[in-house]
Amino acid sequence: MATQKQAMSRRGFVLAAGAAIAAGSIGQARADMPVLTRVTGFDQQVTGVAVSKNGRVFVNFPRWEKDVPISVAEVMPDGTLKPYPNAEWNAWSNAKPLTVEDHFVCVQSVTVDPQGFLWVLDPAAPGNEFIKPGGPKLLKINLKTNIVEKVFHFDNKAAPQGSYMNDVRVSPDGRHAYLTDSGQIGALIVLDVATGKARRILDGDPRTQPEPGVIPMADGHELRRPDHRIPAFAADGIALDAQGRFLYWQALVGRTLYRLPTAAMTDATLTPSKVAARVEKVATTHVADGLWMDGEGYLFITDPAENAVRMRSPDGTM
Repeated sequence: MATQKQAMSRRGFVLAAGAAIAAGSIGQARADMPVLTRVTGFDQQVTGVAVSKNGRVFVNFPRWEKDVPISVAEVMPDGTLKPYPNAEWNAWSNAKPLTVEDHFVCVQSVTVDPQGFLWVLDPAAPGNEFIKPGGPKLLKINLKTNIVEKVFHFDNKAAPQGSYMNDVRVSPDGRHAYLTDSGQIGALIVLDVATGKARRILDGDPRTQPEPGVIPMADGHELRRPDHRIPAFAADGIALDAQGRFLYWQALVGRTLYRLPTAAMTDATLTPSKVAARVEKVATTHVADGLWMDGEGYLFITDPAENAVRMRSPDGTM
């Protein structure tokens, strides 16, 4: 599984336009879209890029095919990597496993919320396989002090074996975090930041699962396992509008973009069927991994088959 997803999420560069997207300053990025500036490059697979409002850049490296020396790093002005928030959080390795509750095991994504906190999602499943018990967690880090303010641990109800927490977005008021599970049974996960309680919604719903008949492509070839099966990556890319009203997502092996009102996600009194009834189909797109929505409602959708990023305007044009 790790090899296929590495092909989907190519090893590459952090680009200035990408940094602008993550920081939310897309108006300027659109005007300068053809001009890309190389910031740095990596020898390891990078799956997350987050940029703070003052331009600090953070990246993460999952443990998929091999060990990594750093799980989360800040990209310094000279392009070097500094373990973040410190070396101790990054000290776990396959060769030297430490306590999983307070070390990064296999970090999948990083994001900066509207309030300026860095969030780090660790599904704790090296090789995209067996979850280390007690390891799945979400960290909230204060970028002013560089101190971990809170660690949210996920139990086996929120993160059962076979799950793989993939990406995260945080509401503008900081009260909720929304996550995708791209594992064996796709789902969305809602975290109440105040209580620390997490709930799985749309668990096993067809709209969080891989779409039948979709064959992902990478570098001009069909992406298949050694036994020729199509990899089954469920709900993956995720985006939240600037007002925090709608959550958007798409299965990696799929071509349909969906959204759900966050009010339906955070209402614990709604039955699963009532939540499912609020799901809206937004568009037919293409096989996609990461998503990001800017403050004006433009949605940026990665296109691994074409090594591209596509932009969907608020009026629906691509």
